[in-house]
Amino acid sequence: MRIVPPRPAAVSSASAEKGVGPLLRGWREERRVSQLELALRAGSSARHISFVETGRSRPSEEMVLRLAEHLDVPVRERNALLLAAGYAPRYPETPLDDPSMDALREGMEGLIRGHEPYPALVVDATYDVLAANSGIAMLLEGVPERLLVPPLNAMRLTLHPEGLAPRIRNLRAWRDHLLAQMDRQVALRRSRPLRALYEEVAAYPVPDRDASEDDEPLGPAPRFALPLRIEHEGRVLSFISTISTFNTPMDVTVAELAIETLLPADPATAKYLHSPHS
Repeated sequence: MRIVPPRPAAVSSASAEKGVGPLLRGWREERRVSQLELALRAGSSARHISFVETGRSRPSEEMVLRLAEHLDVPVRERNALLLAAGYAPRYPETPLDDPSMDALREGMEGLIRGHEPYPALVVDATYDVLAANSGIAMLLEGVPERLLVPPLNAMRLTLHPEGLAPRIRNLRAWRDHLLAQMDRQVALRRSRPLRALYEEVAAYPVPDRDASEDDEPLGPAPRFALPLRIEHEGRVLSFISTISTFNTPMDVTVAELAIETLLPADPATAKYLHSPHS
């Protein structure tokens, strides 16, 4: 249950040698925003945005932060933009085991503990597991020890052919969902470690068909979200995944944390998890 400190995070992929202009232009083009649209959002002019991007004008610290906010630049990369513009980083990166993070750690630990018997875990920007409750431990029963050597990685454990993948009845659909989620995060964060993880898990083998195709009930079934259908001791449990992040984070570490909770998708799953033998 206790949260473990994450591995040292990789430094920003942005290079200060490029200057802040090319970096901002790269983020703007990636977000598919025109200079005029960005200028309107930031209360500036397209001419000024053009001058900043070409290096003819040095933006103020306030302008760098304003443009980064409107381009949805991650907190870690905002520090890189400030450095490239000649300013000091604005956002600290406090280790999770620092005493100043005690309240945050205790809050997250209490949250996932309170979610029991349903599974819940805390992950960092590369999906390394920082904390998990007994519900997650139950799902990991029988996974080879070599895959459980810290740091545990949620994506690797889920999609590895010796991990949870053989037990997931709708593996192809769930795999597509996870890969799409990772792909969005790669585009958002420009993280080399995350890209490497994506390429690794995307290369894992996938069956020609899902086991669930053979046992799905006939007729339309009401669904409000894609379920994770996973076997445990001969039963098929069905979960809906929710992910929570922190609003307006002012610290790089906090900005890259996520809490995933699994909710029962049907009464049978809820009943089983509340039973003594689960």
